[in-house]
Amino acid sequence: MSAAFAYLDGLNDQQRRAVEHGVAPADTTPGPPLLVIAGAGSGKTNTLAHRVAHLLMNGADPRRILLMTFSRRAASEMIRRVERIGRKVMGDKAHALTEALVWAGTFHGIGARILREHAEAIGLDPAFTIHDREDAADLMNLVRHQLGYSKMENRFPTKGTCLSIYSRCVNSQRPIETVLAKTFPWCNAWVAELRALFAAYVEAKQAQNVLDYDDLLLWWSQMMAHPVLAADLAERFDHVLVDEYQDTNALQAGILLALKPTGAGLTVVGDDAQSIYAFRAATVRNILDFPKAFDPPAQIVTLDRNYRSTQGILTAANAVIELAAERFTKNLWTDKQGGGRPALVTVRGEADQARYIVEQVLARREEGTRLKHQAVLFRTSSHSGPLEVELTRRNIPFVKFGGLKFLDAAHIKDLMALLRFVQNPRDRVSGFRLMNLLAGIGPASASKILDHVDAGPDLVLALETAPRPSKAAAGFDAFVGVVRDLRQGDAPWPAELERARIWYEPHLERMHEDAETRLADLWQLEQIAGGYASREKFLTELTLDPPDATSDQAGVPLLDEDYLILSTIHSAKGQEWKAVYLLNAVDGCIPSDLGTGAAAELEEERRLLYVAMTRAKEDLSLVTPQRFYTHGQSPTGDRHVLANRTRFIPKSLLGLFDRTSWPIVDHEDRTRTAPAVTVNLAAQMRGMWK
Repeated sequence: MSAAFAYLDGLNDQQRRAVEHGVAPADTTPGPPLLVIAGAGSGKTNTLAHRVAHLLMNGADPRRILLMTFSRRAASEMIRRVERIGRKVMGDKAHALTEALVWAGTFHGIGARILREHAEAIGLDPAFTIHDREDAADLMNLVRHQLGYSKMENRFPTKGTCLSIYSRCVNSQRPIETVLAKTFPWCNAWVAELRALFAAYVEAKQAQNVLDYDDLLLWWSQMMAHPVLAADLAERFDHVLVDEYQDTNALQAGILLALKPTGAGLTVVGDDAQSIYAFRAATVRNILDFPKAFDPPAQIVTLDRNYRSTQGILTAANAVIELAAERFTKNLWTDKQGGGRPALVTVRGEADQARYIVEQVLARREEGTRLKHQAVLFRTSSHSGPLEVELTRRNIPFVKFGGLKFLDAAHIKDLMALLRFVQNPRDRVSGFRLMNLLAGIGPASASKILDHVDAGPDLVLALETAPRPSKAAAGFDAFVGVVRDLRQGDAPWPAELERARIWYEPHLERMHEDAETRLADLWQLEQIAGGYASREKFLTELTLDPPDATSDQAGVPLLDEDYLILSTIHSAKGQEWKAVYLLNAVDGCIPSDLGTGAAAELEEERRLLYVAMTRAKEDLSLVTPQRFYTHGQSPTGDRHVLANRTRFIPKSLLGLFDRTSWPIVDHEDRTRTAPAVTVNLAAQMRGMWK
């Protein structure tokens, strides 16, 4: 092999096939479409990074490469890998190439950028701000109230439900009747009202010059339906590469196929067996149907060599997913030595489950496996409650993933609202949030002030002349002062954020008992702001790809260098640990009671179990309590129920697991009976206070 291609030496045969597909030296013509089915732990990211590097090494223009990943951080990591690969051939010159990879990010982030560039051509004000889910729900609620739906005789769906229905309609590209019948049947009686609500919601967004997450895809999709705009965007990119394609929705797939209708230069990477985000309107059909979207069909390369897990774990996981109704054939294998079969552990109830896991975690820690290299996974966040109690009792530090995001914390949202309002004075949701911070201003006063702002061309002048209650004068004057400073832009970014934080601190101390802890988050926000070139980029990109940590949830323990990981399966996707414990591997939990309706829902639950199992590198324990507590999942409400092992591990697969019970119960314990006596202790306890 020539030295020029030595950077491909570390790839296995299948990875190399994916990297070299349609790429020829000195020929920059985009090749035919490619689907890479990348099994769990198969080196997917490494393969995709090598493909991008290989394109660059063979003359592709980095400015004409569109790379879309599941997060902005993933895109940044991909570019760093591409540069490291390129340095093996080009040395320091590789940096200039990767710096020119300017079209790398998430679907939503790329969409926001395209919309700003084409704003005037499509009827948008380029200064639009982007609402996160909570802000969008607040605006939906405002419109809901204005239409009188909050005072209906029969209970109208909540703002969150309304937004979820709207979002599902947009992202699945299905009519409201279909969405209600399939996903929100209890809202079937409100079709006409919901249709009117969504129309008014769209009008309100346009009047306030705001877009929600769904708009970033919807407006982009509508652009691709216009021949001139579609041709302009399609011509812009020679190569389009998409990671985690199994997690895309109908809208995203439509955008992609409109960008590359013939498939030339198109590469998508994913794993149908890890498609687990139907609740976000993602559909496994996108990846299953991708090859036949083109004529001739896209070539398929399968990565099935696993670099993560032992063969015992892979054999069991393969057997679970092999029972799926439809899938790309793929059986993971490894040449890693050692490792036994995964454990299938029966316990009496959730209390024993918690104690078993704690004992196993501590035992493995004594054997040299750090806490942070172990993870406890669960289908739903509430399932970890008894375990969290036991961990706290035993003084074992832990971090839980799957809770609030950084930007969902009230104090962070307050500061972000100020920046959004300064950026876009028509953003009424942000304006109301700010007015509510000011003492002496209620809803009626806030509405009058914001109406006055809407009527005037200059924000600062409008605020200075707005009607206000006399008792709000001091606080309102300080608010006008900070808005004036931020609008003038005298302080360079990110110093603007420091000015905003100084204004907000007195409100923080007045409203929150844990103000000092929350203040640390605001300082962290200032540090984050330093990574963005402007306020506009900060607001756009941070809203679309927020950090995980917040003082409103369990964060990394400040006084402990080691901690156990607790995570929902959805949040664990893409992660790996040396030892993994799965809670509640029983019917009713996985599959969830709520996921056993349609066949497609049941198949996604099977894929969830597969994802959980393939997070483990060396040790995997699936715990099956004989009784577990259900919360609001049945007509009878909260209750303890007898449990059956998950249906995804039928009797035919039991030989792939080491089956055991915990605790070990001796014969005497099993045969003991309670003494024959009845004592009304409840009455005694009540009588103590008479």
